[in-house]
Amino acid sequence: MSETVRTSGAATQLRLTIASPQLWILIAFAVTLAAAAQLLGPLVIPIGIASVTLLPMIWGLVAGAIVSGQRLKPFPVDLQHAATGLMGVGVLVLATRLSFEIGPQLPLVLQAGPALLLQEAGHLLGTIALALPLAVLLKMGPATIGATFSIDRETSFAMVSERYGADSPQYRGVLSMYVFGTVFGALLVSLIASVTASLGIFDPRSLAMGAGVGSGSMMAAAAAAVVANHPELDQEVLALAATSNLITSVLGLYVGVWIALPLAERFYRALTRDRDGAVARRIPPALAADAEADGADVGTADVQPTTTQIKVAKLLGASPVTMPLWTSLGVVVGIGVIVSSVATKSLRPEVLVGYGLIAAIVLLAIGLSKLSRGRIPAIVTVMTVGILSTAPFVPFGGWVLEMAHAVDFLSVTTFVLTFAGLSLGKDLPMLRSIGWKIIPVGTVAIASSFLLSVLVAELVLSAVG
Repeated sequence: MSETVRTSGAATQLRLTIASPQLWILIAFAVTLAAAAQLLGPLVIPIGIASVTLLPMIWGLVAGAIVSGQRLKPFPVDLQHAATGLMGVGVLVLATRLSFEIGPQLPLVLQAGPALLLQEAGHLLGTIALALPLAVLLKMGPATIGATFSIDRETSFAMVSERYGADSPQYRGVLSMYVFGTVFGALLVSLIASVTASLGIFDPRSLAMGAGVGSGSMMAAAAAAVVANHPELDQEVLALAATSNLITSVLGLYVGVWIALPLAERFYRALTRDRDGAVARRIPPALAADAEADGADVGTADVQPTTTQIKVAKLLGASPVTMPLWTSLGVVVGIGVIVSSVATKSLRPEVLVGYGLIAAIVLLAIGLSKLSRGRIPAIVTVMTVGILSTAPFVPFGGWVLEMAHAVDFLSVTTFVLTFAGLSLGKDLPMLRSIGWKIIPVGTVAIASSFLLSVLVAELVLSAVG
């Protein structure tokens, strides 16, 4: 059953368990929409000399958004918050499944090492070099900095709030870009990757590296689009995309705090001739004690990354709906088994074993993250353990990979994005209130991050042969 738990002040939290009728309503919607998306299958749309492939994940996202956003019979807000929580666990499951592909491809990854590292410059410079000037041209004001220093995922909230404050225009810029990326990011990058791959101009490995933009759902969408155009290279593409995304996720925090955010601020000042310090950084008083405890210079707000990670954990844990870990992971795994069986049109024992391995790694990752008080992000642990478990030097690596391949990769992406769609209804008013300017700015930010990274990777691969 569900229960209401009182927290600080007058706020309350709804706690859902496996016996809660509300949770089973959400499960029914998620299974129905994700399974229907898999049965509908991909749709290829020719566009001149190129083509766009709309994969089942897109149908799941769109269908979920329609259900949660319609007003005829409103989808309960509590269930939308629950879908957000399940999506977070689903992203860890997705990352684990992808990590299994990296281990056997370690020689390939090492061979493409310079390209993998240098293409990160494309993710860093793409948004700042192209999206920031466009935002300035559209007169978005200081919100430009928050909206264009990266593609703005969860960690960006903490970075910007610690530097400028949660009531600053920079923070609102992050919020607007986050909502835009959540709603349109996977669809947008999937379309861009599909069209680019169909042109046959770039090496599939370059496209795979460009897919690692730092967002699990966007990476999965872009990688899936590349795989659809190059099915003979599916394992290499997934391995490189997952590795690139891991590098972006691991380095993104440090690059964002020390390079991207200061660079975006200086570039904004240069373009707007802001000489009066209107975008001067400051640290919120509420965070000063934590910053000082971590050894930071409070006067300049150079907060240590460990504090940032802890704040992210608090932000992600602020939902009014909670679920025990065993419940959320059990629901995700159960839905995953059903959708994978629909995708492959069979229920194999290997699917159960594969999801069992994935669940064990996710539990280990979350446990280590809690023990380290957020200093070791769970996403890093699941990727590392997954890679090592299928590496060539591991005796049982071949067996783990065989079990992992029984879990259909695209089906995992489909149900994760279905959860994303079911969580979006509550955010639609916010999306309407941020204005139209974030649409061209967000589109350029995501497109430039992918395309410039692909270009850099292509140049490096060509240079090193």
